[in-house]
Amino acid sequence: MISQFFVLSQRGDNIVFRDYRRDVQKGSAEIFFRKVKFWKEDGKEEAPPVFNLDGVNYFHVKVVGLLFVATTRTNLAPSLALELLQRIARAIKDYLGVLNEESMRKNFVLVYELLDEVIDFGYVQTTSTEVLKSYVFNEPIVVDAARLPTLGPAALFMQGNKRMPGTAVTKSVVANDPGGRKREEIFVDIIEKISVTFSSSGYVLTSEIDGTIQMKSYLTGNPEIRLALNDDLHIGRGSVPSFGYSGSSGTGAVILDDCNFHESVHMDSFDIDRTLSLVPPDGEFPVMNYRITQEFKPPFTINTLIEEAGSLKAEVILKIRAEFPSSITANTILIEMPLPTYTTRVNFDLDRGIVGQNADFKESQKKLEWNIKKIVGGSEHTLRAKLNFSQELHGNITKEAGPVSLTFTIPMYNPSRLQVKYLQIAKKGKTTNPYRWVRYVTQANSYVARI
Repeated sequence: MISQFFVLSQRGDNIVFRDYRRDVQKGSAEIFFRKVKFWKEDGKEEAPPVFNLDGVNYFHVKVVGLLFVATTRTNLAPSLALELLQRIARAIKDYLGVLNEESMRKNFVLVYELLDEVIDFGYVQTTSTEVLKSYVFNEPIVVDAARLPTLGPAALFMQGNKRMPGTAVTKSVVANDPGGRKREEIFVDIIEKISVTFSSSGYVLTSEIDGTIQMKSYLTGNPEIRLALNDDLHIGRGSVPSFGYSGSSGTGAVILDDCNFHESVHMDSFDIDRTLSLVPPDGEFPVMNYRITQEFKPPFTINTLIEEAGSLKAEVILKIRAEFPSSITANTILIEMPLPTYTTRVNFDLDRGIVGQNADFKESQKKLEWNIKKIVGGSEHTLRAKLNFSQELHGNITKEAGPVSLTFTIPMYNPSRLQVKYLQIAKKGKTTNPYRWVRYVTQANSYVARI
């Protein structure tokens, strides 16, 4: 059970607050925000998602800049509390369409009504948007999504040559479009988060893909959906002959180590033709989660060179190369590298002619940050940094610097090669053909290169 639930803005303002059991002191939201903002424990500057303070357990997740927080004095399973917070955020977004501070403040009556149905006296009742529709009657006040900051190329949905902005999914699942009409459309996201560790010589030590197929439906009448995946999709390493597999980067079979499906998915024909049939519930939900540990071609390679340039100086050379096709562009790339604790100043030399890149030395954290707005496939970028130290080097500098970490987003690319072959919608009667939008996105979960 949970005692309190609240949502804070980036400034610490209380947007939503609900006290279910009254066994946690008042002012817990302020206590939590002050603790998180000035976190200095365990040698880290970022608070963990779960911590205990004065006998109160705090659980929090950050969703689009908002802090969703739950408190309790009981020994509650952390995974349960964190999953609950994520599902509450998802349910609120389903109803409001746009999840931000403005939309929550304009719809605070609706948000409180949702919370009262989701949690009763600290106990979870339901987080299903489909079920909540029977009990929640307030209409959302729609926030104009056009005023939201642009998400860039990563927010484009594509099917063939059709493109449309990602704001198409910033609609409430319960509110009609202006004029009372509801546009028939369905969105499918194949999101893959990859974890890769490189050795100092550039070889891949570990690699893994955590993928999910997300669906959001704006179809009326709850029609049946048929989602077809690759014919050469296999589950389990022993499910395909060794000669039939040539790695996820090649042309062989797509092999999933394991996977699980949403409760609405029927798998009657999955073993025959790799087709999933389901009646999608309202709101956004994961159709399928999967994991791959077979080798695949990493989208980026990182090369790092550190050379001493005197007793109080050193030079760092960072090279990043995009290993995906030139028709694809990666966005919001961030390269970080911890530096020796006695580093006092860093001078940077960036490649000329590249728009949207900058480098910075975070002196308080003693790390180098290199931001690149976008990288086209097949291109290579280099950063040179000259380090100045406050004391002489005593040993190997590579032992006191690194590893290099990388975060990025690559739209319309997935290293596993898992594909949606077709998306069929069973509609009764003569109706307009619903729009179908399919997007592939690859993100870095843990992308690290040792020095």
